[in-house]
Amino acid sequence: MKKSIKTLVWALAAGVVMVTSATAANIAIIGGKTDDAFFAKIKKGIDDAALVVKEHGGTVNYLQLQTYDNIGGDAANLIRTAISQGVNIIAVPNWVPASEDEAIKAAMKAGIPVMLYNAGGAEKAKELGAINYIGNEEYPAGVAGGRYFGDHGSKNVICVNTVPGAGNLEARCKGIADGIATKGGKSKELPLPSSSFGDPTAVAEAIKAELVRDDTIDSVFTISAGDADAAATGISQAGKTGSVKLGAFDMNAAGLKRMLSTGQLFAIDQQPWLQGFLAVTMSDAYSNYGLAISSAPVLTGPGIVDASNAEVTLKGGEAGYR
Repeated sequence: MKKSIKTLVWALAAGVVMVTSATAANIAIIGGKTDDAFFAKIKKGIDDAALVVKEHGGTVNYLQLQTYDNIGGDAANLIRTAISQGVNIIAVPNWVPASEDEAIKAAMKAGIPVMLYNAGGAEKAKELGAINYIGNEEYPAGVAGGRYFGDHGSKNVICVNTVPGAGNLEARCKGIADGIATKGGKSKELPLPSSSFGDPTAVAEAIKAELVRDDTIDSVFTISAGDADAAATGISQAGKTGSVKLGAFDMNAAGLKRMLSTGQLFAIDQQPWLQGFLAVTMSDAYSNYGLAISSAPVLTGPGIVDASNAEVTLKGGEAGYR
C-alpha cells in the first residue's frame, strides 16, 4: 500500500526525490462526519495519504463536523481551532462562504496557507488566495445531470436537498434545473430539514409524499448516495418504481447495482477518495517543498456513471473507494 501511494505522489510531484530531513508538515484537514458515507471515502483517501506525510515526519489531523445543523459556522470554528494549534497548512471545504471566508482569511493572515477541496470552486480559491481547489465544480456538474435527465425523457425533476444552506449542494440543484431547461424540462429543489440527513426513513417519507402529491413528477435527484437509497425506497412506496427515474450525486454499491437492474438511471461521480488523497498530498508537497500543481482547479469530476459503466465501477464501490 505504502509503495503504491508513494509512487502516485512522486508522479504528481514531477519526480521530486523524497527528503526525510525536510521540514515536516503538520496538516489540518477539515471535513464532514466520518459516519457520513461520502466523507468516509474522503477520510479513506486522507488516511492513505497520511502514510506519505508520516514518511516525511509530519502529521495529519482530521477535524470533523459533529452535525450538519450549522455547517458553515461550525466549519469556521474548526478553521480557528486549526489556527490555534499552529499547523503549517489547512485543507478545508468552503461549504458556506459567508460563514467561512473570514476564518480562511484569518488563517492566511496568520501565515498558514489554505487549500480548498470538495466545496468552494476555482473562483473562490482565486478570490481568497488559496493554493488551489481540488474537487468538483458543482454547478456545471448539476447542469450535466440535468441534461442527462432531459436526454432520457425526463420532464419534471425534484432535487432533494437534505443540507439546505450549503452553497455547493444548492448549486447542484440549480445546475439540474438549468440543465434540464435546455432540454425543455423543469426542476425544483425540495429542501428537507438538515436533521433528515442520514435519516433514510425521513427522506423516503418526504419523497413519497411529494410523488403522491404531484403526479407530474417523473424523476428524482438526490445530493448523496445515501439519499438515493432512501429515494429508491420512497419511489417504491409511492408505487412508482419503473415510472419515476432516479439520479444522484455520488454512488455506493447499492446504487451501482440498481443501475445494473434499471432501478437507477445514473450517478454523478466526483471521486471522493481522490479528493481526500490529493488534499493531503498536495498540502504536504506545498508545505515541504513549495510544490504546486500548475493546473487550477484540480478537477476530480464530474463523471457520469450509468448502466454502461456501472459494472466496472462496482469493485471500487464495494471496497469503499467509489
